[in-house]
Amino acid sequence: MTYFTDLVDGYHRFRSSDYRRQRERWEQLAEGQSPKVMVIACADSRVEPSQIFDTLPGEMFVVRNVANLVPPFETTPGRHGVSAALEFAVTKLNVEEVVVLGHGKCGGAHAALTEMFQDSERGDGGFVHDWVSLLDGAREKVKAKFGDSPDIGREMEYETVRTSIANLRSFPFVTDRESAGTLTIHGAYFAIADGGLHVMGEDGEFTPA
Repeated sequence: MTYFTDLVDGYHRFRSSDYRRQRERWEQLAEGQSPKVMVIACADSRVEPSQIFDTLPGEMFVVRNVANLVPPFETTPGRHGVSAALEFAVTKLNVEEVVVLGHGKCGGAHAALTEMFQDSERGDGGFVHDWVSLLDGAREKVKAKFGDSPDIGREMEYETVRTSIANLRSFPFVTDRESAGTLTIHGAYFAIADGGLHVMGEDGEFTPA
């Protein structure tokens, strides 16, 4: 089990090894960032994009939240954290690709599928229920198609990716760049149990990378 004191110990190891070996890179990063890829992933502690994709600092602009969700484009006042990160990555950093990364054993997808927090107060699951309500349409679609199939959980996890990609395309600055050929959107899925990565094709289906 890792606690904050363990994290501090880890920092000291990083400072005395990796940071020194990559000193030139860190000096470059101190001047700014220019990642080509944005990754929208789940907050799940088992799904670390930089480890899964074996990347270095500065190579990916990463946003993580429950169930790797992107809300639809909205102009109403509010604290639109994911939308703000997307806007910054696409319009200021000019990333060329956006990847939505779903994963196996996703608690957010399970909460959406089972509606387990439906009657919960905020502070006791209510915030989670409000957030994963973005998947209400996906849940009904999956239940209608898969019913009691043992595959329904994984299909719901796939739908988190498909839903987020559909919502990405509700943002004008995303579709403008996609139409111009300067931005590409990808869907991917990481299976925790066997470490397999699956990539979404144009037909919305996932196949091993």
